[in-house]
Amino acid sequence: MAGYKILQAEKQGIYVLKFIGEIRLNLCSTLDNLVESITQDPEFKTVVVDLTETEVIDSTTLGLLAKIAMAAQKQSHFLPTLISTNPDITRIITSMGFDKIFIIVREPASRIEELEEIPVLKASEQQVRDKVLDAHKVLMGLNSKNREEFKNLVRALECEDHG
Repeated sequence: MAGYKILQAEKQGIYVLKFIGEIRLNLCSTLDNLVESITQDPEFKTVVVDLTETEVIDSTTLGLLAKIAMAAQKQSHFLPTLISTNPDITRIITSMGFDKIFIIVREPASRIEELEEIPVLKASEQQVRDKVLDAHKVLMGLNSKNREEFKNLVRALECEDHG
């Protein structure tokens, strides 16, 4: 079995995403594609992200989650929900300012049914770099701590693109 999986369900414009295992950079194209398709759905209202089985989550993934949260607020004015029972994951998401853009639930969801696995997309190095840059810019926009934390990474990635 792979060390990661993304499951999805949708009903009446409410999307449920479940991240299992290590959700890292290798999934950024898959996640970005998912974020695009969800936010383009005219029925899209909000999203519930279940991180109860997430072992590792990186800042690129967090940037993509922030992007979908802001799209949900803009489209429907509903705060999306993030479910996290892992204290390490909860600490990371709250330190990034996610408590301002998500309702954070610290108990597992009672029943999530009919989730389909999302196929992982292949991406070129440039596509990955673009997704990483975009995700970190979104995180920087959340608060000054994130802006300070990621400014050097963003500057380096922008220099690579222009260099």
